[in-house]
Amino acid sequence: MPWKFSRRAQNLKSSTIREILKVTEQADVISFAGGLPAPDTFPLSEIKDAANALLENQDIYGALQYGPSEGYTPLRQWIANYLSERDHVSVSSDEILIVTGSQQALDLIGKALIDTNDTVLVETPTYLGALQSFNQYNPEYVAIASDNEGLIPETIDNELASSAKFLYSIPNFQNPTGRRLPLHRRQALAAKAKQNNLLLIEDDPYGDLDYQGQRLPALYTLAPENTVYLGSFSKILAPGLRLGYLVANKQFISKLLPLKQASDLHTPSLTQYIAYQVLSKNNFLNHHIPKIRQLYNARCQYMLQSLAQYMPKEVSWNQPEGGMFIWVELPAYINATELLKEAIAQKIVFAPGETFYVHGEKNNCLRLAFVTVSEEKIDTGIKKMADIIKHHIQQQLL
Repeated sequence: MPWKFSRRAQNLKSSTIREILKVTEQADVISFAGGLPAPDTFPLSEIKDAANALLENQDIYGALQYGPSEGYTPLRQWIANYLSERDHVSVSSDEILIVTGSQQALDLIGKALIDTNDTVLVETPTYLGALQSFNQYNPEYVAIASDNEGLIPETIDNELASSAKFLYSIPNFQNPTGRRLPLHRRQALAAKAKQNNLLLIEDDPYGDLDYQGQRLPALYTLAPENTVYLGSFSKILAPGLRLGYLVANKQFISKLLPLKQASDLHTPSLTQYIAYQVLSKNNFLNHHIPKIRQLYNARCQYMLQSLAQYMPKEVSWNQPEGGMFIWVELPAYINATELLKEAIAQKIVFAPGETFYVHGEKNNCLRLAFVTVSEEKIDTGIKKMADIIKHHIQQQLL
C-alpha cells in the first residue's frame, strides 16, 4: 500500500557515512571511514564487574524500573562534580540532563529552538550528524568561514549574530577536521555571544582526548549564560551504553524535558546505573583516559608518518593534537566522492568531505579516522590511497 509519509519523512536522507560503513562489514576492507572509538579502549572488566555487582544488589530493581526523565540522580551529581573539578567552574546536578547519546541532545535542541527558515550558524565544514538532526526542522544554514584553526569569530557580524537562533560548534578536535579552536578565538567567540545574545551549542565528545592532556577552557566556562554544553561517554567508556549529557541552565532544561519525555521517557536506567558504578570508583577516568590518549596518539602519529611517506606533494593534511581524525585536502580537480568508488574497489574506505559541508560546496577533501586501525593496515591503506591519487595527478598532467 502507498504509505502517506509526512513531508518531513519524505525529505529525510540516510547518513552517507552510515551507508559507507556497510562496506566495512567485509572482513578484508580497511576502514578509515567511521568515527568509532577503538574497542581496545572499552573497560570490559570494569563494566562486567559493575553489572555483576548490580545484579546481586537490591538496586537492581531501580535499574530495571522506569526512572526520572532528568536521569539517574547519582550519575548527574557525579557529572556535576566531575565538570566542576575539571573545568574549574560551579555546576549543579540541576543543570545536568542525561540523554541517550549526545545525538539525542542535538535532536532535542533542534525541536526546542528551530522553526522553519530560522538561521542556524555552523562551522565550515561541520559534523554530519548535527546537520541530520537539525535538517528535520528546516533551518537556513549560514556556514561560518574557517581556516586551519577553526571558525573565525570576526567573520560573524553583529547583525548575523543577533538574528541567528544559535551557533553550533565542536571546539575540540572537531569532527571532521580534527582541529582545535585556539584560546584567543574561544574568547572572541564568547565575547561576541555575550554582546549579541547569541546562543552557542558546544558539542564536546573529544575534549578529553588531548594527547598531552592539556585542555583549553570550554566555551560554557567563558560564556556560561550563552552556552549549552554537550558531553558524551561514547568516546571514554563505550558507545553502546548510549549515554551523553547536556549542561544548561534550569530554564532551558525545563523546555527540553517534555520533548525528551515524548521521545523516550528517559535514558535507560540500567546503563546509567552501570556507568555510575564504573565512573565513581577509584577515580576511574584519571587512570583510564590517559590510556586512550596514548593509544590514539600512537595511531595518529603512525598515520601521519604514512601520509608523509606515500602521498604526493600536491596533497596536504593537518597535524591533530588530539581526537580521532585527520583532514586531507586533495588537488582541486580531484573529487573525493568519486575517488571513494576507486578506493572501495581496492578494499579501502574513507569519508568524503563533501558531505560535511552544508551546501556541498567543497569536494576535494576527505576525513580519515585512524583509531580503530592497526599500524599494518594504516600503512597498507594509505599506500593504496596514495597510488590512486598519484594516478589522477598523472592523468591531469597528460
